[in-house]
Amino acid sequence: MPKKEKQGVVISNKMDKTAVVKVAEYNKHPKYHKIIETHKNYKVHDPENLVGEGDTVRIVEARPMSSQKRWVVAEIVEKAN
Repeated sequence: MPKKEKQGVVISNKMDKTAVVKVAEYNKHPKYHKIIETHKNYKVHDPENLVGEGDTVRIVEARPMSSQKRWVVAEIVEKAN
């Protein structure tokens, strides 16, 4: 089974070797057909502390690093200004 990948924006990098990434998902409402955005925050392992707030990153599923970290930064898609 392939590893899951998601793309999101870093909203916090204050922890050591950990970043919080906000991933948005868009679904159509079954009755009203309006596009609804839902989001979820993931704690992500960043071993070299490379990401900064506002960066767009691609994250990949990994083994459990701690009680809440199960994702790893695969690449930085776009750096923030």
